[in-house]
Amino acid sequence: MQRRTFVAAATLATGLSLAAGAQAQAKWDLPSAYPAFNFHSQNIAQFAKDVEAATGGALKITAHPGASLFKAPEIKRAVQGGQAQAGEFFMVSFQNEWPLFGLDGLPFLVNSYDEAFKLYQAQKPALEKKLDQQGLVLLYAVAWPPQGIYTNKPVNSAADLKGMKWRVYSPTTARIGELVGAQPVTVQEAELSQALATGVIEGLITSSATGADNKLFETMKYYYNVQAWIPKNAVVANKRAFSRLDKAQQEAVLKAAAAAEERGWKASREVDDQSIAKLKAGGMTVEPGSTQLKADLAKVGETVLKEWMEKAGAEGQSVMDAFKAAK
Repeated sequence: MQRRTFVAAATLATGLSLAAGAQAQAKWDLPSAYPAFNFHSQNIAQFAKDVEAATGGALKITAHPGASLFKAPEIKRAVQGGQAQAGEFFMVSFQNEWPLFGLDGLPFLVNSYDEAFKLYQAQKPALEKKLDQQGLVLLYAVAWPPQGIYTNKPVNSAADLKGMKWRVYSPTTARIGELVGAQPVTVQEAELSQALATGVIEGLITSSATGADNKLFETMKYYYNVQAWIPKNAVVANKRAFSRLDKAQQEAVLKAAAAAEERGWKASREVDDQSIAKLKAGGMTVEPGSTQLKADLAKVGETVLKEWMEKAGAEGQSVMDAFKAAK
């Protein structure tokens, strides 16, 4: 009887020791869609280092940039399903899932980083609530540089975009393509260079950073820096995985996330300047866009905003009201 009790106690002790060891060596995978040299990816790498240092190695986060673990459209679902413990996704690409994911992709709603950050603060409570309902925890969000138009031919008005094979990455970019009479083609960033080289697309709206990262100056001639909108990537954790961490580890993750958010927004501003310089150095003509082009795009923006408000309803109106109050 005593031996049986001893064996049971030993088994329990071993089980507890293994559980403690597992807790002490938690490992997370964090997939993202962008190249390792992209500033978002570099920020994630630093975030992972900060977490490992702050937890004394108790939580190790392995970053998987360049869509190497999951393709861009799959990452959010993979984190929700627990296939990855954390991940980064481009929010505007999920506007069909929830209108407010597309808020920062609305044309000409903001025209500066300061306004974009205020929009994020207005959006954040609703965003955190929605992600929580989806089994996710918002760790941080970082803006891309403002979006501009890349083409191979001069564009002086929206009419010049008619019939162009137009790369889209979100419902809004697809709708803009429709409104200007272009032919929308869905292409993720990892496939962008090939799509351009093979003539699958002839024009696109994206950031200066994406243009520089993908060396668009090798296949495109013009960049119109119209600063159409300033979208964000969100880095999220699986709620169950996060809840399995002890309180000190959770606090370490959130502290590192806050630092990553601040660092990322600062880097975005710097990368915008650096990327525009790279585009020019690569031989691309960089212009602010004609008065006519901006006026045409503003009209398109009004239509897109009206349609978005109808879909977003009271929740969208509440966020917009909070944003206007903060401006």
